[in-house]
Amino acid sequence: MQTRRTIFDTPFVTVLARLWARVFFWCIGWQPEGEAPRVRCVMIAAPHTSNWDLPIMLACAFLLRAKLFWMTKAEVFRIPLFGRFLKWLGGIPIDRSRPNGVVGQCVELLKAHEDLILAVPPEGTRKKVKAWKTGFYHIALGAGVPIALGYLDYGRRRGGVMGFFHPTGDYEADVRAIQERYRHITPKYPELSSLADEAEKD
Repeated sequence: MQTRRTIFDTPFVTVLARLWARVFFWCIGWQPEGEAPRVRCVMIAAPHTSNWDLPIMLACAFLLRAKLFWMTKAEVFRIPLFGRFLKWLGGIPIDRSRPNGVVGQCVELLKAHEDLILAVPPEGTRKKVKAWKTGFYHIALGAGVPIALGYLDYGRRRGGVMGFFHPTGDYEADVRAIQERYRHITPKYPELSSLADEAEKD
């Protein structure tokens, strides 16, 4: 898996993309918050319950000037022209039948590129899941990079990054600490968020 030229590497198009993002956010009443990560990292893309999450996340990336790569299922890339367009937007196809292979490839990708921000939705799907998948954590741990806590808060109509978390190797303790940071974040469809189930356990 290698990085490639994306929309973020095309100066004139990037200017147009930022203009689109400003207009898009004005139309839907959203604003970006904070600053984009300036170091190589895995960025949690959470909560993930809607198709709207991707365009809003990309708009945040344009406005915060973050060169963002993001993962989604390989089936989406099967239409040739559409697949190439998604890759140009920073999309990375993943084969969900090979989770260990995906983690290994992403670790290599992060180690090879100093300024790479890899967005990973820990829920892995827009559908209801019982718990976060562990891929984002093992990618960060294997690459020796921090986890940026990216969020989309539909309650306040704000998106951004609320700091970093450095994995310790104790997944259970670390994921509880990370999820605690997301308690105040409102997803598009709260009933589909796994964090609601975790809150009921506490």
